[in-house]
Amino acid sequence: MKRIVIFGPGPQFKGGIANYTTSLAKSLSKLGAEVYIVSWTQQYPSIIPRDFIDRSSKKNFLEGTPVKIEYITNYNNPFSWNKTVKLIKSINPDIVVFQWAISVQGLPMGYIAKKLKTGCNCEIIFDLHVVAQKESSILDKIFLKYALKKPHTFIVHSLKTFQELQEIFPKQKFILVDRQPRAKHTELAGKGIQQVIRLYHPIYDMFTPDINIDREKIKAELGLKKYVFLFFGFIRKYKGLHNVIPAFAKLAAERNDVSLLIVGESFWQTLDEKKLSTKLKKKIFGFIKKLVTKEKDDESNYRPLELIDKLGIRDSVVVINRYVPNEEVHKYFQVADCNVLFYEVATPSGVESMAYNFNLPSIATAVGHFPETIKHGYNGYLAEPNDIDSMYKVMKDFIENPIPRGRIEEQAKKMSWENYAKAILNQ
Repeated sequence: MKRIVIFGPGPQFKGGIANYTTSLAKSLSKLGAEVYIVSWTQQYPSIIPRDFIDRSSKKNFLEGTPVKIEYITNYNNPFSWNKTVKLIKSINPDIVVFQWAISVQGLPMGYIAKKLKTGCNCEIIFDLHVVAQKESSILDKIFLKYALKKPHTFIVHSLKTFQELQEIFPKQKFILVDRQPRAKHTELAGKGIQQVIRLYHPIYDMFTPDINIDREKIKAELGLKKYVFLFFGFIRKYKGLHNVIPAFAKLAAERNDVSLLIVGESFWQTLDEKKLSTKLKKKIFGFIKKLVTKEKDDESNYRPLELIDKLGIRDSVVVINRYVPNEEVHKYFQVADCNVLFYEVATPSGVESMAYNFNLPSIATAVGHFPETIKHGYNGYLAEPNDIDSMYKVMKDFIENPIPRGRIEEQAKKMSWENYAKAILNQ
């Protein structure tokens, strides 16, 4: 039996990476591995003005599993980094899988990986959800290179991510592995070669459809019309809601049977604005961001929902502007006809993966990995990035030439957690 440690956010945190960590742990456990999640207690500098804890979900997706979890690593307390190293060493794992999603975490993650690399007889894998940040800063490259020099092996979810890794480390020798079994990391270490396992973003099977759902009843309760376009997830600039709304407005000007359902929390509006602590955090964080972040990448005042009234489409748009608990997720995907991913930049998307679990077709911009998973006109539609007319056209195409749900199911079968976990275990 192999012993695996997954380092990443545990299920008490919001967002896709926490869901991903949980799903991966369960999948490895089902294959017979002894699995531990070693989690953050705080993932980011304490000055960041945002609440990262999931205070809405009631269900514990690890309940009933043998997966063990320890909340131990505090970003703001370097002493906890050493405690993390000691804990992982005491577990004595065969493999440690780090969840890499943001450069700011590079300092503690790089430190922990470095200590393990010299003091633990284990393979260190960095599971790359992204490489470089969607919003860049001066410090990103420093943290990025520091951390990503540490692992033995990488996992990428798309060819685009692998290409980004090559750009960051042009002198490093990489081997891209599509099939199993792969070489042992010890065989390549002396040759200065790093393996990169090319996989995918697995389907989020933790969110299951409700076979007894009364779709029409829920649509009526929400005030939705015949055709429902869904935008789901954190409201962030790179996800392009500021493009989704104008594109939909063009469609709504022609048709009175379409709705846009926006479900998600505004990323930078989660704390009580009246509290002194919130005001101080915003002041300090805003000052630091001005020093290290390009002005065009500052999304602290990103408020695309204001476009709804500006464009006069309030009667065609339903907004649920909060963090949705896991127990509610299925409802919104099941009432929708189409998942909208008009991103400005993209790495494999958790929202796309969730849609596959409900056999829900997606329309997306032709950026990042989307052209690898969405075949235009077959299992979805692709629009040109930053082109409102093109986005409007694929929305219209979707209604006039709907995508058969069977084609979505066909794609979903290629992206199972079982095969993903087997690749990590090298089975």
